[in-house]
Amino acid sequence: MRQIVYVTGNASKLFLARNVLKPLGYEVIGKKIENLPEIQSDSIVEVAEASSLYAAKKLKCAVMKNDSGLVIPALHGFPSAYSHYVEETLGADGILKLMDQVSNREAYFLDAFSYTDEHFHTKTFTCKTMGKIALEKQGTYGHGYDDIFIPSGGKGTLSTYPDEERWKLFNQDAFLELVKWLEEQEKNHSSDSE
Repeated sequence: MRQIVYVTGNASKLFLARNVLKPLGYEVIGKKIENLPEIQSDSIVEVAEASSLYAAKKLKCAVMKNDSGLVIPALHGFPSAYSHYVEETLGADGILKLMDQVSNREAYFLDAFSYTDEHFHTKTFTCKTMGKIALEKQGTYGHGYDDIFIPSGGKGTLSTYPDEERWKLFNQDAFLELVKWLEEQEKNHSSDSE
């Protein structure tokens, strides 16, 4: 089984990656880097790429790093790349207050998975998990904004689903694109060495 080093301290993200990638032939090794610097950018993709490159250089191996953010079009895309900071300061309750009297509750999580190889070349794959902002908090599972985000097709917020079910509600296209790309790279590398 091939391995992917996933730099994250988030157990839920690691659980999701393992559940998606293991059936595709990839063992996901979780690595946490204490005090991993994060650039200040309005772009989730730029944050993921910079963090992935830093982690690959620090660990001296190929790595995958993810950055994600809640995007609310009615709030002009806020909080996006600032989701973690907003979660720590305003919290989910603050988002609900901002959304008070807002009829368009459409929202999505944007995930950017950046893979940096051993030569420090980075490739990024993105996907969106579509949904809407609930009128009030619901559930006890998960983290972050899970208690206010209702995924498309879901019956409640992400926090109403245990881990074994919740991971299936996230868009997994970026993982599938990553695997396809890695297999193409492996194929090209093996044909170059023949």
